[in-house]
Amino acid sequence: MDEGKPVPPGDPETRLPEVPVGAEAAPGVAGREPSAEAAGPTGTGRTKGTSEDGDYELSRPPAARARAGAHPDGDFELQRPAASAPSEDGDALPGTRPGSSASTTADAGSTGAAERSAPQAAALPDPAGAPHTASADRPEPLHARDPYGTPPYGQPGPWAPAPPVQHPARAAETVVPGATPQADALQGAAPMPDATAPVQAESASGAALPANPAPHPTAWQNYDPWASPSPFQLNGTPAPGDEQRRGRRRRTLVLGAVLIALVAGGAGGVVGAALERDGGTGDIRLPQAGPEPTGRASDSVAGIAAQALPSVVTLHVKGTDAEGTGTGFVLDGRGHILTNNHVVEPAGTGGRISVTFNGGETAAATVVGRDAGYDLAVVEVEGVRGLRPMPLGNSDNVQVGDPVVAIGAPFDLAGTVTSGIISAKERPITSGGEKGDGSDVSYVDALQTDAPINPGNSGGPLLDTRGRVVGINSAIQSTGNGSAQGGQAGSIGLGFAIPVNQAKRVAEELINTGRATHPVIGVTLDMNYAGDGARVGSGGANRGPAVTKGGAGDKAGIEPGDVITGVDGVRIHSGEELIVKTRAHRPGDRLTLTVVRDGRKRTIALVLGSAGGN
Repeated sequence: MDEGKPVPPGDPETRLPEVPVGAEAAPGVAGREPSAEAAGPTGTGRTKGTSEDGDYELSRPPAARARAGAHPDGDFELQRPAASAPSEDGDALPGTRPGSSASTTADAGSTGAAERSAPQAAALPDPAGAPHTASADRPEPLHARDPYGTPPYGQPGPWAPAPPVQHPARAAETVVPGATPQADALQGAAPMPDATAPVQAESASGAALPANPAPHPTAWQNYDPWASPSPFQLNGTPAPGDEQRRGRRRRTLVLGAVLIALVAGGAGGVVGAALERDGGTGDIRLPQAGPEPTGRASDSVAGIAAQALPSVVTLHVKGTDAEGTGTGFVLDGRGHILTNNHVVEPAGTGGRISVTFNGGETAAATVVGRDAGYDLAVVEVEGVRGLRPMPLGNSDNVQVGDPVVAIGAPFDLAGTVTSGIISAKERPITSGGEKGDGSDVSYVDALQTDAPINPGNSGGPLLDTRGRVVGINSAIQSTGNGSAQGGQAGSIGLGFAIPVNQAKRVAEELINTGRATHPVIGVTLDMNYAGDGARVGSGGANRGPAVTKGGAGDKAGIEPGDVITGVDGVRIHSGEELIVKTRAHRPGDRLTLTVVRDGRKRTIALVLGSAGGN
């Protein structure tokens, strides 16, 4: 068939009018060719063509051309003028939106189509619900009405494809319901509505539906893939915002200020109370430590003194020619008290001795026995109960440097406590000798101490750290004549005490027999010998032999003129030292002497004899 040639009515081959270049083909009519009269000579946009029912003409006003195509009952054209073309009953024509109209103009020559379409139009119901009738002002459509309202004259039918899935829009976006790429293509050159403005939907009758409300700004915040992510904490709850953090900081600062105020107020109250109590606003009252427990460690000086003082006594001696003060300590519960011989010596045979105890009680005492060679004496008090004997230690266990405590009554100051250390051991000292015949000279293998000892301390105990007696304070080194004396010289840190092991033996003998025994070698010494060692004299007292016949020395083979240089391996340098070393033992003890005779050294063993004391 040639293009542009009219086809007579009833011809089985039907040619649709050609669509001008640039016009958009409606869906479903692609492939039809436009008619030769599509453009029209006058440029009014009218399209002519033929169909099975006759010729037709569709007009396209210049306002807006929405869609052109073909239909089984004839070609058609939809127009969207700027103003709505209402029908007689006030409703917009089917298939139009408010503000637009669609007019269909049939060719005058298409009488067959008009006759056939009139009854069909009258029979079809109006999509709005009311039957539609033809009138002069409202021409009938060229085809029968669609009861289901299929496009382009109504809303999508049940067989129309579903619109694409709409994702949640962001807060700044507005979704146009039903907007599809096909709809955009159908509108052609018509201007697109504002994306931010709400879209007015239409009902099947063309009535306006409520505008699509904008989604809530936070409706999709927690799961919108395009929205900015919301930070979460570890427990799954959203992290606090800036305002919440600022509020939390403000609350923390307020709470801290309240706490500081409470603490400051409490501290101020305490300080104020203290100032008021201590006279901060009135008379001056100096701060002072509160009461503390009176107990002390048993090995401290205070602990030792507290334990020993009840057993220490002060002796006041008064004789016909002299008087003096000394110290003693309780030996047993029977009232025996040990002291120095030179303390009780002024009383003689007719003097008076009184004993004052630590608690202040005073009792008269009598001499049980005394020995000038050891400078020891024992007195006894009667009628006194509750006596606390002083525990005795072992002087052989004492080491140089051990701490000691001395208790006495220096210058009649009873209960005086001093402390120091053991400065030396086995220090040979002599005291007395005021009589001139040597009968009052004492020889002591003494313990030396730096604990202050003064006149009045004589006879008092020297204690170890466990409160046990290790010595009896007897003498001090005087600066007057350089000898150890029991005079009134003051302490220079050189005190001497009789070892308790020696004092114990003598005290037992004095209590039991009233006299003490002395260990002896049985020789007479030359006290004027200036050489090293102790030399045996050439003659004894009262022109007797220098070596006592039958004595310990005679039995051991000692001869006059022998020089004894050592006792039990310890060197001696004078006769006094030999006497001291001998008296440090008991009678019957075995000694080993180092003897030099005619320039030859020899060793002699002997057993000590016994002699009565004075």
